[in-house]
Amino acid sequence: MSTETPTRAAPEGPPPTKGVGRPGDRIFSGTALAAALMILVTLAGVAFFLSIEGWPAFTADPEEIPGDGGFAGFVSPLLFGTILVSALALLFAAPVAVGIALYISHYAPRRASKTIGYVIDLLAAVPSVVFGLWGLQVFAPYLGPAFYWLEENLGFIPFFAGPVADSGRVMLTAGLVLAVMILPIMTAVCREVFLQTPRLHEEAALALGATRWEMIKMAVLPYGRSGVISGAMLGLGRALGETLAVTLILAVNPTLITFNLISSQNSSTIPANIALDFPEATGLDVNALIATGLVLFVLTFAVNYLARWVASRGFSGAAG
Repeated sequence: MSTETPTRAAPEGPPPTKGVGRPGDRIFSGTALAAALMILVTLAGVAFFLSIEGWPAFTADPEEIPGDGGFAGFVSPLLFGTILVSALALLFAAPVAVGIALYISHYAPRRASKTIGYVIDLLAAVPSVVFGLWGLQVFAPYLGPAFYWLEENLGFIPFFAGPVADSGRVMLTAGLVLAVMILPIMTAVCREVFLQTPRLHEEAALALGATRWEMIKMAVLPYGRSGVISGAMLGLGRALGETLAVTLILAVNPTLITFNLISSQNSSTIPANIALDFPEATGLDVNALIATGLVLFVLTFAVNYLARWVASRGFSGAAG
């Protein structure tokens, strides 16, 4: 007679997860879902409002819309100025942001890196109107001699053809101020990505005899490429929607399209034009301004969506 004790078969399926179905978990899950849906509903509501209120401008007689050529002729100079000043800001801010992020993550002592990181992050808390006043009262007059030098020595380039504005309120000044404004978000993204570089990759490069810069060039920058691109796109989206700083600095002409960055005649931007004209606009002019807001909404949404897409693809590839 066998004395073996029969064994009980193990239950099929994965073991139950601890905590599933608790009231706290259900409340937290529902709250998070409600917050996400609220964001989507708000975004859809803004898009619906802009579309409904701006539609009369799309279908109106071209002669009733300010400018030449109907709504397309009205929004084209504004869209050009918006993209130009934002591109200038991105051009100036991107190298500085990458340099600061590399210094904080791989060069600076721990205490210095924390201090510099706090200072850079604090720039994000400065209101845009403060940046605008600083650019108008301090930065623009200070850059005047540099603009005259650019006109005298590089005037053959259309960007610096002049004549120079004595006040310094030109497109180049606005681009530099916007570069300072978008610097914190770009630096923060780049810094976090560079700090996530696998330590083994860095040590392997150093073990092969690479210098610190060669290690950064071979290990850190390739790993953080997608983060740098996504940070740049987020900064670009921030610059596209800036209103007060550009409004205070630029002496604008809403119908002008020019690549001259130091001239007294500057292209306007969509946010600045709305801020200047909306208080006195009536009738169809209001619909035209709202329609330009819809154009800016679509442009900013596309830029931020592109940034998220690049970041998600890049990080998944780096992790794999």
